[in-house]
Amino acid sequence: MTTSSHAPLRAVSLREQARNAIRTSIVMGEIAPGRVESVVKVAAELGVSITPVREAVMDLANLGIVEVIRNKGFRVPQLTDQDLDEIFKIRTMLEVPAMREAAEKFGDRDPEPFRLLAEDIISAAKSGDVRAFLESDRLFHKALLETLGNRRLVNTVEQLRDQARMQGLQKLADHGDLTESAVEHLEILEAITAHDGERAAALMNKHLAHSRGIWADRPESSGS
Repeated sequence: MTTSSHAPLRAVSLREQARNAIRTSIVMGEIAPGRVESVVKVAAELGVSITPVREAVMDLANLGIVEVIRNKGFRVPQLTDQDLDEIFKIRTMLEVPAMREAAEKFGDRDPEPFRLLAEDIISAAKSGDVRAFLESDRLFHKALLETLGNRRLVNTVEQLRDQARMQGLQKLADHGDLTESAVEHLEILEAITAHDGERAAALMNKHLAHSRGIWADRPESSGS
């Protein structure tokens, strides 16, 4: 993590803010797997005391995202291709049928909040803002899953997302190649609001397949 990557945190929910900041740095690959990170150093970079950072690290450790190194700090475990394949397969098993069900149950729900999130994703992609892209992407998929009313599903998918590393995302942003991926969110939403469960499921499957390539820094030629 570098000091320039983070703005000082507000004195509200510091534990949660620290957790989100560390999580994003991990997902973006800014914290190198296998390298021990000092809690004191991270706290200084975030402009907060050690306590909320230590609590945030324990939260992330309980989710399997980091390993606590006693009296030293924490580190991000190395992920093998098999680890990434397992995450991808589980997410596919959960999220593809979930989008089919979301289309069937969307009803007369107002699509505008979901559309605004999708447009935020596209805007972030066009500007190359990876952090904004990741946050809007997370909120969009979480909001769609929450329409099913299954809290455990939402939490499980959130945990799986956090365990993957988007190693190729910054490279795509630098080359202006995130927009195609971003537009898929609107396509998924359109299928859901049209109550087209099969199309929503197919689009989500394509979306995840592309994500799997990004995790390995080998983006597929189509999808996100």
